[in-house]
Amino acid sequence: MKVLQVVDGTGWGGTKEQVYLTTRELKKQGIDVHIALNFEYYEMIEKLKSYNVPIHFFEENKPNARYRWSNYKRLIEIVNQNKFDIVVANSPKAMDYVSISSLFFKNKPKIVAVRRNGRVSSFLSKWLKYSKADKIVVVSQQVADLLKEKNFFPERLVVIKSGVDLERFKPNPEARALKRSQLNIPENDKVFINVANWQPKIKGQTKLIETFSKIKRDNVKLILVGLDTDKYALEYAKRFSVEDKVIGLGFREDVPDLLNMADYFVFSSYLEGIAGALLQAMTVGKVVISTLAGGIGEYLIDGYNGFSAPVGDFETLKEKMIKVLNLSEEEYKTISENAIKTASKYSIQNTAKGYIDLFKELLNG
Repeated sequence: MKVLQVVDGTGWGGTKEQVYLTTRELKKQGIDVHIALNFEYYEMIEKLKSYNVPIHFFEENKPNARYRWSNYKRLIEIVNQNKFDIVVANSPKAMDYVSISSLFFKNKPKIVAVRRNGRVSSFLSKWLKYSKADKIVVVSQQVADLLKEKNFFPERLVVIKSGVDLERFKPNPEARALKRSQLNIPENDKVFINVANWQPKIKGQTKLIETFSKIKRDNVKLILVGLDTDKYALEYAKRFSVEDKVIGLGFREDVPDLLNMADYFVFSSYLEGIAGALLQAMTVGKVVISTLAGGIGEYLIDGYNGFSAPVGDFETLKEKMIKVLNLSEEEYKTISENAIKTASKYSIQNTAKGYIDLFKELLNG
């Protein structure tokens, strides 16, 4: 079984994290997995270096890359020269490349498209792009249900839930004091943390900062982690007069330690697949507060393993944030333990097994 993972662009986020983890686990489980990347995708190259995953380069790091035929030509050559059995397109843009290039694949590998949210594609995208996929992987049952309602190739949909790296994300009490010292955060301050690249229209960070500003408590902070949060978080904090309580850290490699440093994880998304960042926080044992975007409602049970609010309901989100500030030590511990128990079911090993089962079905069917 020979598999090619196709990834477009650079940077890091939930999608790229899942591609890295899944590729790593497939390799560990004996699958001959390769990956096709942007020429300048140094983060992925570095992370996969120790796992001996063959890396191919097809996409130039230039504007409007999808409109450059040279990128498609390189991908076609990669697939034809290596005779892959399965090609996985890990994002809508990656599927652009794969769907068009597939017209020139000589050995006709099976094509798997991955959809991480329920946003419905246009008519043209559906029929010119996703019709080329033999199977369409969705990361939660909620996403599958949304796509089925829109008659988006329901017979091709397969649910494989995203996974968490349980070896990396786990409770580590020692990180709390160290990170607080580095960030000049007093030990007794209560800290909310949000981990998401700065995308206010999807992740809701501007409304989260506004909501946080309405919590009239001393010694409470909000930390935002993710690409460009260091550029924009303070600007919005100033608008709501909480610049002394809000910290934007930008992209960080030490997310597990930052989660362990915080008291609560708060998520304000409008659109999600399964929300890997939320599961990571639960794995660490944080008490979480989140909107029920995407597949979050499949595992987040209000009052049991965290707290929830309807998507876009920032008044309820504020009330739940105030509620967690008033939890007793025993209440906090119970919810934390339940969160860890829930998140442990979402291991990246289970995700990889789901893909292997799908690959076998495609090749033996």
